[in-house]
Parts: sequence; C-alpha cells; structure tokens
Amino acid sequence: MDANNATAAGVAVDLQTYLLRHETKDLLRFITCGSVDDGKSTLIGRLLHDSKLLFDDQLATLESDSLRHGTQNGEIDFALLVDGLAAEREQGITIDVAYRFFSTEKRKFIVADCPGHEQYTRNMATGASTADLAVVLVDARKGLLTQTHRHSYIVSLLGIRRVLLAVNKMDLMGYEQGVFDAIAADYRALATQLGIDEVVCIPLSALRGENVMQRSATMPWYAGASLLEHLETVSLDRTKADVGFRLPVQWVNRPDQNFRGFAGSIAAGSVAVGDEIIVHPSGRRSQVARIVTADGDLQRAADGQAITITLKDEVDISRGDVISAARKPPEVADQFAAHLLWMSDAPLLPGRPYWLKTAARTVAATITEIKHKVDVNTQDHLAAKRLELNEVGYCNINLDQPIAFESYADNRALGGFILIDRQNNATVACGTIDFALRRASNIHWHNLEIDKNARAAIKGQTPLCLWFTGLSGSGKSTIANLVDRRLHALGYHSYILDGDNVRHGLNKDLGFTAEDRVENIRRVAEVARLMADAGLIVLVSFISPFRAERRMAREMFAPGEFAEVFVDTPIEVCEQRDAKGLYAKARAGEIRNFTGIDSPYELPENAEIHLLNVDASADALAQRLVDQIVSR
Repeated sequence: MDANNATAAGVAVDLQTYLLRHETKDLLRFITCGSVDDGKSTLIGRLLHDSKLLFDDQLATLESDSLRHGTQNGEIDFALLVDGLAAEREQGITIDVAYRFFSTEKRKFIVADCPGHEQYTRNMATGASTADLAVVLVDARKGLLTQTHRHSYIVSLLGIRRVLLAVNKMDLMGYEQGVFDAIAADYRALATQLGIDEVVCIPLSALRGENVMQRSATMPWYAGASLLEHLETVSLDRTKADVGFRLPVQWVNRPDQNFRGFAGSIAAGSVAVGDEIIVHPSGRRSQVARIVTADGDLQRAADGQAITITLKDEVDISRGDVISAARKPPEVADQFAAHLLWMSDAPLLPGRPYWLKTAARTVAATITEIKHKVDVNTQDHLAAKRLELNEVGYCNINLDQPIAFESYADNRALGGFILIDRQNNATVACGTIDFALRRASNIHWHNLEIDKNARAAIKGQTPLCLWFTGLSGSGKSTIANLVDRRLHALGYHSYILDGDNVRHGLNKDLGFTAEDRVENIRRVAEVARLMADAGLIVLVSFISPFRAERRMAREMFAPGEFAEVFVDTPIEVCEQRDAKGLYAKARAGEIRNFTGIDSPYELPENAEIHLLNVDASADALAQRLVDQIVSR
C-alpha cells in the first residue's frame, strides 16, 4: 500500500472513530427560562459562538445583524443567534421557543430558549415538557421576579427536578459576592417550597463570557464549576418508578396477511420474547412472539426503544391502546384529578367538552370542577370558576371512556396530556394526571331488567329529546308548550324542561355568568338524558347560546335520539315582543350578560329543524314539529 492510500485509510478510520464516539455521547436536553431581558438568548448565543459551532457565513451574518438590530453598541449581540423571528429582533424579546443543538467533547446538547414574557408562558411549557434540566436566569440587578416564580412553578409541575440558577449580569453589579449570595438563598427557599430537589447556583455575565465556558478570574470568591462544566457533568440519571413494561400503540402494522404487529416507543420498563402481556383497556392477554426493529429482531427491548411486537394470539388492538406487563398492569380509569396549565385566549369553563390526548390515545373529556387555581408567586390555592390564559389550576376531569394511565410523577408518557378544542382543533391546555378519582372497573351502568326500549314500547313511542334554542323572546317556550299539549292529546308521554321548572329548583343556585350557563346546560342535559332513558319525549327549551354546550348535550344521547330545533327570530322582532322589557333593561346596563346584547349567541350550524319565526304562527310551527314526531 503506498503512502497516499495509507493516509486515506487512516483518515477514514479516524473519521469512523469520531462519528462512533459522537453517536454514543450522552444527550442533555435543557431549557433556559426567566423574565424578560434576563439574558437567556445572549447566554445561548455565547455558548454557540464559543463552542466554535458557527460557520463563517453565520458569523458574518451575526456581525452584520449586530450593527443593524443589536443592542450592544456595535459589538456582537449574541442574542441574535437565537431570536430568529422578525418581531423578536424588533422588540428585543423572545417570543417563540428556539431549539438549538451544540456539542462538546463530553456531551451533546439540545437547548430550548423559552420566552420570558408572561404572555408566552404556554410556549415556555412546551419547551419544558421534554427537558432534563432547567437553566433559570435571574438579572443580578433585579433578583427574583414574578416570572421567575411562574417559570419555576411550571418547571416543578412538569417534573424537572434539576435547576441551574444562573445569576446573570454580575458585571453590572461589580461582581459583588453579597448580591449573588442573597439571590441564591432566595431561590433555594423557593425551590424547597416547590419540591425541586437539586439546585446549583452560578454567578455569570453571559455578555462578557464570565463563568460561561470557563471559570472566571473576575469572581475569585466563587469556587464552583462554570455553566458549561456543570452542563457537561450533571448526572443524567433518568431512573423512573418501576411501573413495569408500557407500550402505547402508535400504529397497527399489517403489510400483508401474514404479519400483524403493534408499533410504538416503549414508555417504561422492558420486554422480552415470551413475556406475558395484557392490553388496555380491553384486558385481553397474550404472549410476545417477536420484537421487530429496523435493524432486525431482538430478544429484549427497553425504555425509549422504538419497536414493533407481534403476539402469539389474535388480539384486537387499536392505536391508542397500551400493552403492558401482565404481572404489573397500569390502572384504568375515566375520572382524574389533574394539574392544568391553560393555554388559550378563551377561558376554561367547566362543563365544556374537549378532546384529551395522552400518548397515542384521544378521547372526549370534560372539566367537571376547578378545585382551585394557583397563585404562582405564593403557591396559594385560590377559589376559581374559570381559568384564564397562562393560569394554573387543579381540576377534576371526566372522560367518555376509560384509559390506561400512570401518575405523571411515575411516567410522563402516560401521565401527561393536552386538551384540544373540538371546534378548531387548537391545543388549549397541557396537564399532568395526579390520581384517579374512580376506577373504571368499579363504575358501570347497571343492566336493568326493564331497559329504555321496554319503557318506550309500553308507551308506544320512541325516546326523543327536542332541544329548542334561540334568543330570549324568540318563541321557544311558546312553541314547545303547544307541542307538548298536542302530543298529550294524541296519547304520547312527553315533558318540558325550561327555565320555569329548572331555574327555580334544580338550578336555583346558578346565575348568568358564562361559567354558570355552562353548568346550567350540563345539568339540564343530564336530566333530559334520564328522561329519554325512561322512554319519554322530552322538550328542552333554553337559550343555550354556545355551540359547545349544545354539542355536549347532543353527545349524551344515542344516535337519532336528539334533534336541535333552532327557533330563528331576528333580535329586532324579539325586542318588539318583549313584554317584560328585558332587552331595554339590558341595553340600559341594568341586566348584565344578556344574550344578544352583551353576551354572544352562536348560531346553530347543523340544526335538524330550522323554524323561521317571523311571519308564521306559533300554531303552524308547533304542528310542523308534531307531524315530524308522529312520523317517527
């Protein structure tokens, strides 16, 4: 072999060795968080710059942008490496979560630079959801601020137990030890209150590079590690509670008739060929036949690996089911106590339906009660009927079907969830399961000897809920009463639910706030469902102004048992018919939250029956409804 070939071979071996070493390095995921202008983006920019990870063109662009957008009087503004949005550069703040990768000889890193402004707290929670460690920055001039408390609370809520407190801008305080010691003591007290186990405090100046990459001579009184040294050496012990094998099924893999596998990433524990498993929520049992991966079959797979398993028996398994060790199965429940971070501009109102997504499973969910909301500054529990944007609450959640779960403290994959708006599919909240309120295995409908069909048959009718909706004064109750009278005359068994017999009894404790209106409709819908179960034709006459609540009511009934009746009357006509003068009082400000005036009415989108009540008589509209009921 000549010298050139030998050199090339040596280079190839060195390259392979380097790549192998790089692939096997530990990966640390961490976030930076804190208040506005604490220097988070500057710190990450400094790490990227001093780690020699910038290409020449990136460095040239940074120098150019520093002259145009920088805040350091012509010197390099390291924050511009991370603040990529135009709005961020113009305002000098971080809005989006910026993810950056860098590595050293000892470790690989993925860092999420999280927004500091309260308005973007939901973005910060997104970055924290997968982190192993949080770098909380505090401006040495200001000490702990509201956002320091808020972000630290969310860090604790999302299960991060290691915090690096970076007391930044020490150069602006003359590198005084007393300043650092006071802030460190305050934060340690906060961390103890929040249950954060490990706190390391480092004084630094991100802009000047002091104690960032290496220990600085400007603070000889500090004998600890630099920020990078700590990140390179902090323990990555990710030991989870011994909950046993857990595999949320993400995909049923069936390329042909001879293969049926269940694919997903192992959320906890390990599994081996021959292990007995149980499927949730069905409870079916089998044994593992094969563990299939892209690199071939395995005899055993462990936490974090993406696998496909096949079973020895034909078991009905769908996306979202959980396969677990039969010796140590997870709990199954349909009601939970959970911590919730609300992430939507529209408030959370108990009773409204949402989608809940956990692991690969999506089910219908309702917040039944807000136990309390949390003051993130003091951690005090405050009474609340709603949650606003970025507020944290402790809530009871009800699902329409049971799911397999773990508490978030034991397993993030099966204990964390998001809530999704059912109308626009926007993510409105993230949450963590604390414990089950009741086990699904203990709760079921009794199999009554006399069921709904038997009760309806003896009456010679089909159960039905007619849900009348429309503005106050639209004629809902007038038409519903006429329908009730005519059905009674024809020998049908019907009943009316309206404000007269519900607001003065069952719901007399409710007012007319948005929260109370949701609860009012929920209770009415539950009563109507029981009446339909008794075989009755139930006529519900309520304004029910929100689509979400009408949808919630509809979903309580079997297909074909619910019909929405939209009594469509223009508001001008309603005001003309208003003998009680309610509209006039509402316009004068004497009545608050009046639908159509200072509270919205959301028009039905797909009502089964649309009654335009302008020129037609109430008798004619009622007869039209009766004819449709009889024809059933």
